[in-house]
Amino acid sequence: MTNSGEELSGTVFNIMRFSVHDGPGIRSTVFLKGCPLKCSWCHNPEALSMSPELFLRPERCLRCGDCASACPQRAILERNGEFVTRSEACIACGTCVDACAAGARELIGKTMTIAEVMEVVLKDVPFYEQSGGGVTFSGGEPLMQSRFLVGLLQACAAEKLHRVVDTAGFASPAVLQAVAEHTDLFLYDLKSMDDEVHRRITGVPVALVLGNLERLASWGKKVIIRIPVVPGVNDADSHFDAAGRFIVSLGNVVQVNLLPYHSLGTEKYDRLGLQYSLPTVQEPSPDHMTAIAERLSRYHPAISIGG
Repeated sequence: MTNSGEELSGTVFNIMRFSVHDGPGIRSTVFLKGCPLKCSWCHNPEALSMSPELFLRPERCLRCGDCASACPQRAILERNGEFVTRSEACIACGTCVDACAAGARELIGKTMTIAEVMEVVLKDVPFYEQSGGGVTFSGGEPLMQSRFLVGLLQACAAEKLHRVVDTAGFASPAVLQAVAEHTDLFLYDLKSMDDEVHRRITGVPVALVLGNLERLASWGKKVIIRIPVVPGVNDADSHFDAAGRFIVSLGNVVQVNLLPYHSLGTEKYDRLGLQYSLPTVQEPSPDHMTAIAERLSRYHPAISIGG
């Protein structure tokens, strides 16, 4: 994130228009790059690093060699008729992307100013107004670019747009408070109540996540909790009972969404030169999801599958 004069900028890897799963109504979802968690099942691995990254589509490659010729770092080598990118040498400068006429190479992550982001989201104001929608900021973890995020939230407020922040809550209380002052609704991921499990599946402790949920409740902020259900990873009955008791204690949770694990996006790992850590996990059955929803409904009346 940079600040040149009055023009604050950050790293964005996608702006999805006409989204209907990231808050009420029709929305534009702005995805900010960077995340402090390393969730085993992450379906947006391109969001983990705050830096731009090279995304490969080898099936489009014409094997012309233009990318290798253009690369100033000599990071692209020909091996048995294939062009291989050495990740340790690549600096994601984008030169090879410009040289590739077939679209086999893409740079994920773009520096944008607040004005540039707003130019995109303001195109759909009529749809927000008709549907009760607005703008959602997601990631990655949007709280990692907190100054940029606050600036975007303030810009949305000036246009009277409904503002949602989709977060895993792993940020300092001061950052959370600065963001909460300009946020209408939080979508809050709750991946496990157990600290040992949470550390194993996300790489970070759970105390800060739970503490920040309690802070949002004390500030009177509306929250939709989203619980991913990953078979064999975080789907024990004890987890949902503990989550239910905790949710009841908060008093500000308007809904709980259960998100069934899916394997969509696993091919992104290959395209980024990464290894997916849960290759054998299967999607939960509809009956399993229904059973979990019924269990949580003992604690909270508004439980949904998906969303």
